[in-house]
Amino acid sequence: MPSLYTLDNSIVQSEMARKSDVPSPYYGEPSKFDPTFRGPISNRSCTDVFCCVIFIIVILGYIALGTVAWLHGDPRKVIHPTDSYGQFCGQKGTPNTKKSILFYFNILKCANPAVLINLQCPTTQMCVSKCPDRFATYTDMQLQYQITAAPWEYYRLFCKPGFNNPTKPVAQVLRDEDCPSMIVPSRPFLQRCFPDFITLNGTLTVAKRTHFKDALDKARSVTELRDAANGITGLVDAKEVGMKIVEDYAASWNWILIGLVIALVVSLIFILLLRFTAGLLLWFTIIAVILVIAYGIWHCYLEFSLLRQQPGADVTIVDIGFQTDVTVYLHLSQTWLIFLIALCTIEASILIILIFLRKRVWIAIALLREGSNVTHRFLASSGDAIYKVMAAEPNCMYANKTCDPETFNKTNVSKTCPGAQCTFAFYGGETPYHRYLFILQLSNLLIFLWLVNFIIALGQCTLAGAFASYYWARRKPQDIPTCPLFSSFSRAIRYHTGSLAFGALILALVQMARVILEYLDSKLKGASNVAARFLLCCLKCCFWCLERFIKFMNRNAYIMIAIYGKCFCTSARDAFCLLMRNVVRVAVLDRVTDFLLFLGKVLIAGSVGVIAFFFFTHKIPIVQEDVPTLHYYWVPLLTVIFGSYLIAHGFFSVYAMCVDTLFLCFCEDLERNDGSPEKPFLMSAELHSILRKTEHH
Repeated sequence: MPSLYTLDNSIVQSEMARKSDVPSPYYGEPSKFDPTFRGPISNRSCTDVFCCVIFIIVILGYIALGTVAWLHGDPRKVIHPTDSYGQFCGQKGTPNTKKSILFYFNILKCANPAVLINLQCPTTQMCVSKCPDRFATYTDMQLQYQITAAPWEYYRLFCKPGFNNPTKPVAQVLRDEDCPSMIVPSRPFLQRCFPDFITLNGTLTVAKRTHFKDALDKARSVTELRDAANGITGLVDAKEVGMKIVEDYAASWNWILIGLVIALVVSLIFILLLRFTAGLLLWFTIIAVILVIAYGIWHCYLEFSLLRQQPGADVTIVDIGFQTDVTVYLHLSQTWLIFLIALCTIEASILIILIFLRKRVWIAIALLREGSNVTHRFLASSGDAIYKVMAAEPNCMYANKTCDPETFNKTNVSKTCPGAQCTFAFYGGETPYHRYLFILQLSNLLIFLWLVNFIIALGQCTLAGAFASYYWARRKPQDIPTCPLFSSFSRAIRYHTGSLAFGALILALVQMARVILEYLDSKLKGASNVAARFLLCCLKCCFWCLERFIKFMNRNAYIMIAIYGKCFCTSARDAFCLLMRNVVRVAVLDRVTDFLLFLGKVLIAGSVGVIAFFFFTHKIPIVQEDVPTLHYYWVPLLTVIFGSYLIAHGFFSVYAMCVDTLFLCFCEDLERNDGSPEKPFLMSAELHSILRKTEHH
């Protein structure tokens, strides 16, 4: 063993000794040689006990919170739309059993700015069994009622239940909102009646009409309906595309599943081959990716050159706008120019990395080979119905005040504010639970993020402990535990639950801040305050960077916890100092391994994607008759590519954790030991040999 771990080069030996003996004034002292150190198997005690207790209390509180939400909540309040009386549309056992669609009496009022403030359209809303299919006004109905009762029988379907007075004056009907002033052809969408918009020759229409009259015989435009429906026209194309996508999934789901199984098998084979031919396989991956991108560059240039000579192909993407048929973009020269520039940039980046960091690539491959050896061995719905005054006039003093629909007509609100109504607003209450419901919802989100990050931390610490027990074993495989993964998991749960919870909480708080910023950004999208938008954008960028840094530090802190069994803060400090003392390796070597693993994911996803492309575009003669007819072949294609990448990522994430663990152990080994017989290196002979050559240069 000494012959394998003895440095022949005296320069390297003295350099290693200097690293072990001279403390750094900025990043802490390097670790000293400790002959009693036995890696993760060493005796340890519980860490961050206070945080562990808090974490357990929070979990118990989370369970209690879920119980309270279960007792107070009703999922139907979220699933089903609610009318102005607080009744669910389509609820069994009620008069609305067969009325599952919500109808707005005057959808034009939904364009009122109060909708953005109160999150409620200030018009009577009623559950109906079907949406209207024709244009009609209450005035027209009264005129036709003098001849036949058929128009009234149809119109009354959209009036308040029990109202049966078609001769009541129009002004009084509109005042009391007994019936809608008008109805327009509509279709159900999200269980609500929205105008049936159709675009004809570039013109927005409803039932082939661009204008119509309301109950007061006033000419109205279809664009007013569009504004009132809050951009519903954008959903017309989306609905059509959505239906076609669902049909494509229904027709190709079995082939998508076969593609994902192929990706699973290829990923497994790739992992197994890394065990025996890591260097050859990784260099093959690098060269294959370079060649594939080079072919893509040539193909894009060829298409770009051909389209430049064709008339009409020089139209820009901005000129044609959004098109549901993606093949339209493939007939534009600008599209292929964008592809060409993007691929050239990627190809140049890969070549630069390989040229200037080729020695680090060898070390990264050695780390991956070493890793191969190691791996081988209910709240939103809580409350009662709350009713508020919805005023038609903006200066009403009672606007947005709570009210009782049973006694509303006896008050002077309707006299003070003509047209005001007492309509259902939301579910809530006046108990302490309901007053603090929003805080409970935020707490629910925070605890959810905390638990998710804790599970991830537990997995990372478990893997790190198993890999570290392999690295620090002086006699391999005698000193390796029989069940390293189970042993590591037991140590993490028994001793370090508090430390893992502490790190998870820090990350959860940052993620919570990012969620709040994203929410504020969505609310300010229509705002004209440029300064506020700019400040919000800067905050989002800063918190994104902070989250990435904390994830990086937490990951390395968990590795140090798995190795030494210290508390989170101490482990994070030691990991940071160790990384800073090896900052060049961190910036280059560790990132290069991530880069190599990323190329492996791309190769697997790309290979399966190419096969799927030729299959779904009928370019494989053997199975051409079995290919389903699709509206958009890119639907199953993108699903297969994205799913293949996720599958490969799942396999390679274990490798990534292994590499990060071995990298920290590798740096720690350099500082603890100098390669002498008294203090031998514990790294493999190959990794040691490559390191010696790299350090010498």
